[in-house]
Amino acid sequence: MIQSERLLLRPMQSQDAQTLFGYRSDPRVAEYQGWLPGDLGAAQAFCLAQSKQAPNQPDTWMQLSLCLHEGAMIGDLGLHFLEDGHQVEFGISLAPAHQGQGYANEAMLAVFDWLFSTLGKHRIFCSVDPRNLPSMAMAKALGMRQEAHFVKSLFFKGAWVDDVVFGLLAQEWRLPKAQGGQTG
Repeated sequence: MIQSERLLLRPMQSQDAQTLFGYRSDPRVAEYQGWLPGDLGAAQAFCLAQSKQAPNQPDTWMQLSLCLHEGAMIGDLGLHFLEDGHQVEFGISLAPAHQGQGYANEAMLAVFDWLFSTLGKHRIFCSVDPRNLPSMAMAKALGMRQEAHFVKSLFFKGAWVDDVVFGLLAQEWRLPKAQGGQTG
């Protein structure tokens, strides 16, 4: 588990399926998502499979449930542990009611600290559709550097779209003291 001031990031559990299905099916969340649960059964199968996924396994995705300290799930965070064992790709989704409140940045700061300080990762990166302005702003606010802007390089939902890659190296990472993330 990873904790921050307001959040707990924990392994996904079977009982997260209804909440996951609810916000991942919302068109405002689904617009830039690669995986969408087709129905509640698909969300249940996904949550069950993820509940068994161990962290830091090369060439795997691990989905964490993003929860308020009182227990309410407000989103999820995916971590792709690359085959090389030194790099991690991430993606994050929040229910619309919890967007714009700093939860994504807070969660990512705590996760960055865990990945760099505890797991000793070399590089963390994300791939963002440049039309997704909140995600672009989040990557910049987290101190990530724009490494690339690939033009119409990704065939996504029936159209060719741009792909912007942001990255951060361990040597560049400094946990902002005001955010105070911790793991446990």
